[in-house]
Amino acid sequence: MTTKSKDLIHVVEDDLAIARLIGQTLEKFGYGVEFFSTGAEFLRRLKSAPPGLCILDLGLPDMDGMELLPHVRARHAFGLLIVTGRSDTHDRVLGLELGADDYMVKPFEPRELIARVRSILRRYQPAPANPAADAVRVAEFAGWRFELGSNALTSPDGRTETLGMAEAQLLCALLERPNQILTRDQLLGGRDVAALDRSIDLRVSRLRKRLEENPVHARLIKTVYGAGYLFSASVSWS
Repeated sequence: MTTKSKDLIHVVEDDLAIARLIGQTLEKFGYGVEFFSTGAEFLRRLKSAPPGLCILDLGLPDMDGMELLPHVRARHAFGLLIVTGRSDTHDRVLGLELGADDYMVKPFEPRELIARVRSILRRYQPAPANPAADAVRVAEFAGWRFELGSNALTSPDGRTETLGMAEAQLLCALLERPNQILTRDQLLGGRDVAALDRSIDLRVSRLRKRLEENPVHARLIKTVYGAGYLFSASVSWS
């Protein structure tokens, strides 16, 4: 089946029966699928053909899926969905902290799988072309500099790193409305909050580790208990 690259999904799963079920479900809804039974095979393929989304099992024969997550997230900006038999809360939290967009436990309903795949892919779709917005927008705050489009974040001491898509979208939402309380729904753009559970809190935690001197006592991204989050800084745009 030939599809656009953004609709190509990599399934990293060593259980043939489960891989076949996932593949049949995805193909039924028009997605292209490539299968990998080991982490090493998947990493080799990424060098030539990154997907729009990866469905990753954690219990691979050659490495733990948790080892793959930070490696992939540091180098690529595509969706990551964990589908695993591990139901432990620690694994779920750790997977999201390491960069996964969502987490499903086996056994699962095929319809739920498709709903979560669609949700993740929507978040990675580029914004519609807007000639008036062709110029790169830059936000400056508390000595930091963030460039939209490239997702480049530069610290006050001049170090630059590229944020993953999920973190960049969250930071942009905060910068667009500084000194306002934003709910989790607003920070996700109103998209599938229930399906994402409280993963927004984990993304906030990752951003704090980048921006805050002391993430435990955050000064920039403040928690407003029972309401959401507030970005406490002046922001200038150019």
